[in-house]
Amino acid sequence: MRIAVVGVGLIGGSVGMAARRRLNAEVRGYDADARVLELARERGAIDQASPDVASAVGDAELAFVAVPVGALGERIDEILAAAPPDCVVTDVGSTKHTIVAGRSDQRFVGGHPLAGAETAGVEHAREDLFQGATWYLTPTSTTSGVLYERLHRALTSVGAQPAAIDPDTHDRLMASVSHLPHVLANVLVTQAANVLLEGGEAMPATGPSFRDATRVAGANGAIWTDIYLSNREALMAGLDDTVRRLEAVRGALEAGDAPAVASWNEEARAHRQALLETGLAGGPVHELRASVPNRPGVVADIALALGRAGINIVDMALSPSTDFSRGVVALWVHGDANAARAQELIAGLGIAVTRA
Repeated sequence: MRIAVVGVGLIGGSVGMAARRRLNAEVRGYDADARVLELARERGAIDQASPDVASAVGDAELAFVAVPVGALGERIDEILAAAPPDCVVTDVGSTKHTIVAGRSDQRFVGGHPLAGAETAGVEHAREDLFQGATWYLTPTSTTSGVLYERLHRALTSVGAQPAAIDPDTHDRLMASVSHLPHVLANVLVTQAANVLLEGGEAMPATGPSFRDATRVAGANGAIWTDIYLSNREALMAGLDDTVRRLEAVRGALEAGDAPAVASWNEEARAHRQALLETGLAGGPVHELRASVPNRPGVVADIALALGRAGINIVDMALSPSTDFSRGVVALWVHGDANAARAQELIAGLGIAVTRA
């Protein structure tokens, strides 16, 4: 497989390493910084450094766009203009609505791997960065099923777990579990520092609770300013909800309402346990076979229906009919209950489906 990586930092470099070693792919890379490209080649993240975007993606079967969120739209459009008609193009940005909404090209599938590190740059890239990580995909009604399957298969081959999600749900989710925690971490460290400075106190050694809660404070400003602004609507809604919840806690404290405080704390404990357990479901893998017409978006419809129900597609394969008018989509999912629910959801789309 011929893969292009545009933007060879931590994520792009790790994509290149994983693709070369786990897919036996030929990887061409482009980065605006020539020194980054040279380091990427030395570290084995790419096979060849390209002088421009067009030469990097000219004969690619799969192109990853791993540039900062603020530059994604322009780069994606540039790549779509230069890439072959059968090349699937995806990005790794942490916000999706704006990127996906403005593009109807059947080759583009928005993406976002839930993987990273506190350190940036290709010098910190590694082959196993995506092992076991959820990799969100945002197919639309115009997405080519063949190209979506190619991307899905490539991601599973590098160790990731692709999951379909619609862009708006993705952005609301990321506002809650990623972007808002960064905002709150920034607020907490500034608040603590100001309290100590106002009192003329020396900075004390911080405890593990404070360190854990503020680990992401002050993250790379060039990257995170773009993220905050690109997802500002969902982030503002999350902040408003946070303020309401904090005011409720403040009210219980002001009233000295011990049962309310205890109930609030217990509810948080239960929610945390539920969140920790969401990724632990496993069980036997079951195969479903769906007979589908050959039209854009049909695979995306299936993937999104299952994604909304929290059913992860472990693997998938397409088998077209001899005249290419129809095809069979084989899907594998974990657990008997998930398989039954997936069969019900696919049938609900008007698609004939059986369990193999």
